[in-house]
Amino acid sequence: MKLIILDRDGVINYDSDDYIKSADEFVPIPGSLEAIARLNRAGYHVYVATNQSGIARGYYDEATLQQMHDKLRKLLTGQGGRVDGIVYCPHGPDDHCDCRKPLPGLLERIAHLSGHTLVNVPVVGDSLRDIESARAVGATPYLVRTGKGERTLARGEGLEGVPVYADLARFVDDFLASEDG
Repeated sequence: MKLIILDRDGVINYDSDDYIKSADEFVPIPGSLEAIARLNRAGYHVYVATNQSGIARGYYDEATLQQMHDKLRKLLTGQGGRVDGIVYCPHGPDDHCDCRKPLPGLLERIAHLSGHTLVNVPVVGDSLRDIESARAVGATPYLVRTGKGERTLARGEGLEGVPVYADLARFVDDFLASEDG
């Protein structure tokens, strides 16, 4: 089984420092849905791992989060794509859970759900916490400049050896081309 893991906010959809709090605010980054569909056509199972502390902060509830994910799935279906699973951490930064990235809990849950080892599995994110969680499970991290990616690059911490792409679509272009070549 071929597997790839994506962060959500800032990779698939536009991010906001004020949080994405409704399905209306969930707006895909141009090219991201098509990129996921191309991964599916190339035989990849796509999982999403996302911190959603807006739930703990009271900005939205789990039913609203489900509406966002239903919208994602519907939009992907329109592109001929799909996500095979979405795992999320509803906790805040002070809740001391084991699932909030940079901890590996979300990725470990994907390993369990997919029945797949995560060693060398691509993980695409826009923040250092995405990179760190990928490294913690032996996955291969990639950074996109969208979302918080530019801020992450400006800090310049912990990114040694991490390939950087303009966005998810550019990552998929190169990733699938390298598979073919």
